[in-house]
Amino acid sequence: MSEEAKPGGPPLTARQEERRRRILEAAVRLASDGGFDAVQMREVAERSGVALGTLYRYFPSKIHLLVATLRGELGRLHETLRERPPEDPDPAARVTGTLLRAFGAMRREPRLADAMMRALTFADRSVTDEVDAVSRLTTAIILDAVGLDGPPTAEQLSAVRVVEYTWHATVVGRLSGRVSEDRVRTDLETAGRLIARTVPAGSRADNRAGSAPGAEDGARRRLQRRA
Repeated sequence: MSEEAKPGGPPLTARQEERRRRILEAAVRLASDGGFDAVQMREVAERSGVALGTLYRYFPSKIHLLVATLRGELGRLHETLRERPPEDPDPAARVTGTLLRAFGAMRREPRLADAMMRALTFADRSVTDEVDAVSRLTTAIILDAVGLDGPPTAEQLSAVRVVEYTWHATVVGRLSGRVSEDRVRTDLETAGRLIARTVPAGSRADNRAGSAPGAEDGARRRLQRRA
């Protein structure tokens, strides 16, 4: 496992956190400029001002590094969404809007997005901790958009996993040019409706959906304007 704050272990020191931040920033710059192939561990070490051996203690491979980069980018998105959460009254529209915002963030830096998603796709069992951290963060982003009254049920978590798979596939498909913008929107809207069906009638999330006449139509029009 990489030199991160391990579960049950001591947190990183301020110096270690600063070193880790420089490493991730160097990876972001290299990937943004040249994509997956441009992220070479020796170049990352030079740009971040750490020894190559030190870099490998933090991130044993390029895949570990880029999955951690994805985790950091999703973390910043999560903070932004909490500061400015989706306001659509319909839970399906909130989930779809959140996924489209995440997709938009990826689209603004296509080379970086492609590098991170390729790393996530290539990740093997040695990267389980980092991949699980990305999955937990993605789950939290989706559940925040749903707005549940309490802990999610097994059915809702299953729906979240399906939504995650859909989001991953649409991002990868669009970055490769195999999927159109319209198909991305359609698939994400379908994913949003899927998880909304698991929200019980009368819950806080469901009540928000019915709080205004024509809420679903209005939410759909707002999503179309944003896209």
